[in-house]
Amino acid sequence: MKHSLTISPSHGGRRQAGLSLIELMVAMAIALLMMGAILQLFLDVTRTNDDMERTNAQIESGRFTFQAIGQGLLHAGFWDGYVPEYDDLASKDIPTGYPASFLAPDPCLAYASWTAQYRDNLLRMPVQSFAAVPSGCTGVIQDHKANSDILVVRHADTAVTATPDGSKVYLQVSYCNTASTYDYVLAKEGFSMTRRDCSTAAATRRYVANIYYLRNDNTLMRAEYVGGASEWNVQPLVDGVEGLVVELGIDHLSDSGAEVNYASAITWADPLNKVSPTNRGDGAPDGGFVRCPAAGCSADQLINVVAAKLHVLVRATKPSPGYTDSKTYNLGAVALGPFNDSIKRHAYTTAVRLNNVSARRETP
Repeated sequence: MKHSLTISPSHGGRRQAGLSLIELMVAMAIALLMMGAILQLFLDVTRTNDDMERTNAQIESGRFTFQAIGQGLLHAGFWDGYVPEYDDLASKDIPTGYPASFLAPDPCLAYASWTAQYRDNLLRMPVQSFAAVPSGCTGVIQDHKANSDILVVRHADTAVTATPDGSKVYLQVSYCNTASTYDYVLAKEGFSMTRRDCSTAAATRRYVANIYYLRNDNTLMRAEYVGGASEWNVQPLVDGVEGLVVELGIDHLSDSGAEVNYASAITWADPLNKVSPTNRGDGAPDGGFVRCPAAGCSADQLINVVAAKLHVLVRATKPSPGYTDSKTYNLGAVALGPFNDSIKRHAYTTAVRLNNVSARRETP
């Protein structure tokens, strides 16, 4: 018997068993292109995230710097109601001791050497600035970064201390209506001031003195006066701060335009209504801001400081590949750069009003 093989026309020939070599190569090429695009997207996102992280770190460093220093400046000159005689608009007398006893204090003088005159000057000049380390502070301020300023801020603590511990310095102001308006105690003991009834002990507040400066490793430092045997506690505050320049706003004109003159009693433009003292300041800085030299500003400048301007240069914590910092940064009177490296930087500036000093000079 004969057998025959019949091929159905519907099959149209042999079935395809897989991809041809050309099709496989095309598919691989498309897959490689897609993987390359995805990899490039991943790298771009990573690079963007790294840049955002560096930028955020810069912003945070600048914000923390202003916050740390600015809070102190806002409290500068707060002495629990005490007003130095030269700055008391209710006084009818010539300020005692001006100008002979008005001396810029050594910020780091040991407590054992404090005199009555030195204490007066601490309260008269709550803010000081230096372009170099003061001679008396070499043991407190170490590894100071060149071309950066040092800022000293003093005030009384806003919280009352119920029981002074005997190691720290406290301020106690007299409110007794039969005592002198300018009686106070700034010491570790001997708190004899009273309230208005002249029998109840007046409140005591801790004396606060902070020194802000930059260390060589671009760290904002704070030396805090704590009393005791060591007297100062030095601690780091903010990393990545490469420049700090301080300018002080000096109030040397009255609102009448006349120069401040503490060698005479207050002269009022309207003596009846006590409006516009013609030889006292008006609480506003006149003629811009001044950067103190290495030895610090003069006593006449420091007793009239009513504001401070802070210039800060902040750097990123990591380099940015492909970036070169060729810019020059102007921090007030100081220019820094170009650094010609791959670190991104940003300069910030803010002005802070010394409310406790400027507000008491304002008149209607």
